[in-house]
Amino acid sequence: MTQIQKLIYPERWETGNLGVHSLDHFAISVPDIVTADTFYSSFGLQTRSSKNELSLHTDGHVNPWAVIIEGPTKKLHHISFAVFEDDVRAFRRHIEAEGIEILDPPPGFESDGLWFRDHDGTLLELRVNEKSSPNSKTAPEFVSAPAGQPGVPKRSTAPFVRPGRLAHVLVFTHSVEEAIRFYSRVLGLRLSDRSGDTIAFLHGIHGSDHHLIAFVKSDGPGLHHCSWEVSSVNHVGLGAMQMADKGFSSGWGLGRHVLGSNYFHYVRDPWGSYSEYSCDMDFIPANAEWQPGDHDADDSFYIWGPKPPSDFVTNHEVKEGE
Repeated sequence: MTQIQKLIYPERWETGNLGVHSLDHFAISVPDIVTADTFYSSFGLQTRSSKNELSLHTDGHVNPWAVIIEGPTKKLHHISFAVFEDDVRAFRRHIEAEGIEILDPPPGFESDGLWFRDHDGTLLELRVNEKSSPNSKTAPEFVSAPAGQPGVPKRSTAPFVRPGRLAHVLVFTHSVEEAIRFYSRVLGLRLSDRSGDTIAFLHGIHGSDHHLIAFVKSDGPGLHHCSWEVSSVNHVGLGAMQMADKGFSSGWGLGRHVLGSNYFHYVRDPWGSYSEYSCDMDFIPANAEWQPGDHDADDSFYIWGPKPPSDFVTNHEVKEGE
């Protein structure tokens, strides 16, 4: 009998195809670091503070997934992507050939990465780091109790949910079309799916989730949400209860998205953006012939779940900063 062999996809596409391989981290400013520490530690992330800075970590990952700095309002500071070391020189030449100015690192974020601004003026960094985007589909956990045994523990002994990694960010943009062009042309990302000029999802060419960054139309840039992977739908629900028990009950979920297919629950942070518990997202392997679609709005958001809050896609950074 012929054994069925499991397909193993490469950790990177062949050399010469220039593209970022992972979302490395993001940075935002908020007016109260102590409040941020309370929110993100309640969410299940490891927080480390120094002076007026807070970094967010998960088990088994050395570098921070996010950096929170103090500022007058909540504002997206920068987004950092990881690249392979042997692509750095090619990226520098490519960025300069596009007529984009390479900048000095901002104060407090000194690094040897490549710093520049996107079509919205959002600060970006390309830095050398290990690939944190998955190389294969992350299978969700589902354990069913055998007959005659209870399937769940008492609520008082339920596990504390701790996400495994930063999965993606959704950022606001003044033009979804320009965002697709810039991030495809300059960073080598590829369009996964979109819904007209309202929202678009992009993945990495070296194998990644359905999206490691997404863009939604607004009057200007900003962070809508950061998404964190957990191991099961049960942990999505437990995370929602965990945050509600800590006083963070505003949000949206439990539900399941259409584009990306992930189960979700969003928790609203004190500044109007969201942190998402997510599991079982679609995966696009390196070299996959993925055909992006342009989907009707009513058929692209979520397949089941409660109605989202009326201000779910409000960009509070523009509102507060103008």
